[in-house]
Amino acid sequence: MKFKRFEDIEAWQIARELCMLVKQLTDRDKFNQDWELKKQVKSASGSAMDCIAEGFERGNNKEFIYFLGIAKGSSGEVRSQAYRALDWGYITPEDRQQLDHLAWRTGAALQGLINYLNTTEIKGQRFTKPQKGKSLPSSPDPNPGFPTNPPPL
Repeated sequence: MKFKRFEDIEAWQIARELCMLVKQLTDRDKFNQDWELKKQVKSASGSAMDCIAEGFERGNNKEFIYFLGIAKGSSGEVRSQAYRALDWGYITPEDRQQLDHLAWRTGAALQGLINYLNTTEIKGQRFTKPQKGKSLPSSPDPNPGFPTNPPPL
């Protein structure tokens, strides 16, 4: 399993769906008026998504696994907050079920990725070595710096 971008990670894609659903539900009248719970659930769903990205971008599987664990915790937090929103009359049982389903799928995908990373010999992008027979350029790039365009979608 190799990812070139965090956007390729299924758990991140599901977490993104979760964020969109949270946004949709928290924009409703009753929920929108409870700024504290709204902020908490939006923050937790965003954390699930963002921790996957941050962990991946660190290029080190140990750190990646750590951040995936945080993301998994955040998806559980969304599930718990969905019960509060239901109990307080902000969402319907069907809404809570949708939130629960996406948060659970996010957590399951994260656990699968954690399990895989714990068994692979790959250490992460920071630890990749040049392939045999291929040497690094002898002189530095005459035009150093960061790319000016994002990678293609």
